[in-house]
Amino acid sequence: MTKASRLKTAPAKTEEDSTRARILDVALREFSRLGLSGARIDAIAAESGLNKAMIYYHFGSKKDLYVAALKESYLRFREIEGGLEVDASLAPVQALRQLVSASFDFHAAHPEFIHMVMGENINQGEYIRQIPELRAINHSAITLLEQVCQRGIAEGVFRADVDPVDLHMSISALSFYNVSNRHTFSFIFDRDLGTAEVHAARRASVVETVLRAVCVP
Repeated sequence: MTKASRLKTAPAKTEEDSTRARILDVALREFSRLGLSGARIDAIAAESGLNKAMIYYHFGSKKDLYVAALKESYLRFREIEGGLEVDASLAPVQALRQLVSASFDFHAAHPEFIHMVMGENINQGEYIRQIPELRAINHSAITLLEQVCQRGIAEGVFRADVDPVDLHMSISALSFYNVSNRHTFSFIFDRDLGTAEVHAARRASVVETVLRAVCVP
């Protein structure tokens, strides 16, 4: 089934779904900026154009809303993979290049995801443990890399000892740093990581770094 046909057959959003989505959009921004302790339901209600009672009706409590926003941040990240065409028709090196580029671009375009992950690590993963389904949701990233790696190994272009989980960690780390340390790095080294030119150059560098680590010399 093509992506277009999936969109056609997807059930229409109800008004309740739209309200939840609106609350999550605002909550994600608020929690990513201020964390769980600093975010205020009053502010989320005001920005979403709803009252506090409506937010509590849909999510129960501030902590429950935070957990829902944390889950949503990961779901949005995984969505990018669904739109990538990295099947057998694409050479393994080109498929991996596309995956790394997409990951790098998503991190840069969605700093709220970085901030949510950083905040949850400060919380020592306390709330992510309340979302056990995230393991299955995020496994799609490993499955995709496994498929690409297996094809690359079979064709003799990737090293036989490539570990998809370790590879995923390397891609994430290289993409993550460009956002998490943007302001400090930009100031110290007088290189604005937020400009389009620097972003493009850094993305190309990250892609080549990953490929050199994976490809057979």
